Amino acid sequence: MQGAVDTPDGAVAPTQVTSFRTRVARKSAAYVALTKPRVIELLLVTTAPVMVLAAHGIPNLWLVLTTLVGGTLSASSANAFNCYIDRDIDRVMKRTQKRPLVTGALKDGEALAFAWITGAISIAWLWFFTTPLASILSAAAIAFYVVVYTLILKRRTPQNIVWGGAAGCMPVLIGWAAVTGSLSWAPVILFGIVFLWTPPHYWPLSMRYKDDYASVNVPMLAVVKGRTTVGLQVVLYAWATVACSLLLIPVAGMGVLFAVVAVLAGAWFLLESHRLYSTAIRAGEAKPMRVFHASITYLTLVFLAVGLDPLLHLPIPF
Repeated sequence: MQGAVDTPDGAVAPTQVTSFRTRVARKSAAYVALTKPRVIELLLVTTAPVMVLAAHGIPNLWLVLTTLVGGTLSASSANAFNCYIDRDIDRVMKRTQKRPLVTGALKDGEALAFAWITGAISIAWLWFFTTPLASILSAAAIAFYVVVYTLILKRRTPQNIVWGGAAGCMPVLIGWAAVTGSLSWAPVILFGIVFLWTPPHYWPLSMRYKDDYASVNVPMLAVVKGRTTVGLQVVLYAWATVACSLLLIPVAGMGVLFAVVAVLAGAWFLLESHRLYSTAIRAGEAKPMRVFHASITYLTLVFLAVGLDPLLHLPIPF
């Protein structure tokens, strides 16, 4: 008696087709997970608005698309290298146990090849479709994140996030360079916003997963100094971030929309930061993830305002 999957000679059984498609889908999902898409999404949020500001209006949409594609490939490469290098501690930490190199969805060699290929493509892509400066900045971002942060700083110093976060600031420079082919003080201020924002964004997350980092001897600030110090540092860096954002008003000639958003969103970010510190020093139940999520919303609002402000042309009346 023939089974349900028997087919004429040379034909492919439906179950074989389904099985192949399932394997492809799972492998594709694993490669996507390797790139840390949530991180990439945040990086892209800071790129497109900067291009609008650099162009003083709507930039060439093809240029925006190619820059975002190149930036996605660049970030994917850096994140894949990070997953490959950190695969030993990812297997121990609870927070990272669903990453593809931990679950076995991808082999080590596959991840490493993916990292090299996407990195090379991103550099070439930005060189040919945007500007050489944008391409060079992309290469520098990958190198900095992989070598300086992942290989040198992450497992050696609690300041890892402070200096390693510089790689996450590069998309604003890449976006500006893609439009203008050069850099000026405005993108430097934008770089500073993201640079100062990174510690109060990431340190609350490290508070939440303090035991995870301690289990693999990664000296995050929460592991080395405790939550009171983390809370204070979050407050200080949050103030510095908001102050830096306001510098963009005179430097880039920002208008009413940006000023209002920077002040109101900044006040909310500061409120959440102070609340975390207050809870930390009183030995109460700290809720660091509130600051973590607030920081994401803050950065998103500020950079949306960066992109919309030049389109509205509402100058500050003084």
